[in-house]
Amino acid sequence: MPITKAILTGGGRATRLRPITTTLNKHLIPLAGKPMIFYAIEKAVEAGITEIFINTNPGDTQLAAAVGNGERWGISITYFEQPGGPQGIAHVVNAAKKFVGRDSFMFYLSDNIILNSLAPLFKKFESENLDCLLALSKVDDPTRFGVPQFNAAGELSDVIEKPAVPPSNFAVTGIYVYRSSFFKAFKHIEKSARGEYEISSIHSYLLKEGYQVGYEEITGWWKDTGQPQDLITLNHLLLDQKPTQEFFCASPVSQTVRQGDKVALGRNVHIGQNVKLNSPLIIEDNCQLENCSIGPYVTVGQNSTIKQASLRESIVFGGCRLEAAVNINQSILGQATTIIPHHEGDFQRLVVGDQTLIEL
Repeated sequence: MPITKAILTGGGRATRLRPITTTLNKHLIPLAGKPMIFYAIEKAVEAGITEIFINTNPGDTQLAAAVGNGERWGISITYFEQPGGPQGIAHVVNAAKKFVGRDSFMFYLSDNIILNSLAPLFKKFESENLDCLLALSKVDDPTRFGVPQFNAAGELSDVIEKPAVPPSNFAVTGIYVYRSSFFKAFKHIEKSARGEYEISSIHSYLLKEGYQVGYEEITGWWKDTGQPQDLITLNHLLLDQKPTQEFFCASPVSQTVRQGDKVALGRNVHIGQNVKLNSPLIIEDNCQLENCSIGPYVTVGQNSTIKQASLRESIVFGGCRLEAAVNINQSILGQATTIIPHHEGDFQRLVVGDQTLIEL
């Protein structure tokens, strides 16, 4: 039977992305003009998924309000809390057992974004009658991931979580396909030293107990978003991939201001004097621009004001006010960030939150 159900992550703490994630669910961080989790949903729907189950942190209503019930994609989306809060991603899947039942399903970490279709993974899973299929990708630093281990015959023999000495240069990406044997395996694993039910423990158990575990190397780019630089890189890749016809200007802009075809402007964007917009670039509704250069590879959230500043390779959330002669590159500016001139002496005045990074 075709795979029509998927579990997506929507919870977790995302401590490495603070302060951005102090007030915003990580999966709602905007990338190339839309929330990160939308890309995972779109890939799932494209591959034939019709029912999605998304876990949330206890008490969180932010994600469901932003994503909705799936109507915009023509599917059904159900939300569920992870009992007891975050206890590892294997625990997320087990918490969704009543939703998937005995059907095969995909588990997708929504902070992973890939270029290519998921359909070939589903096809291989079914054609080889697998119990589990892992999507692998070569990475520079496997110590951040679950890492596959192969025997002398080149066969997958184990998966080791965040090894100090990786047995291969592959990472197990956050995209998995399972049969209901997952839930049998979960009964036999224990929490790791860091207090979590590791997904790698599931894979080790299945391999050692003789279940059919296969893998497929992802072609094209794949990125997870564990660190701020990952977000900036991914924003760049997604803007590059986005078709030119999807860059639409809902506000008037002259060709002398707009440099290149991949410039998108929302409604009520006011463009004053001495503005240069460099492709690719997305500026959302109700923004004010004057004496500034924006782009390439910049997204600006709605209700922002940019004057005097130069921005490149950056993600600017909504409600920001940038009115100082600053040259900003490779940066993330959270909701309602303010950067204004200071004229009271030879110093800077800062009001910053916990875990803020400033490079001057």
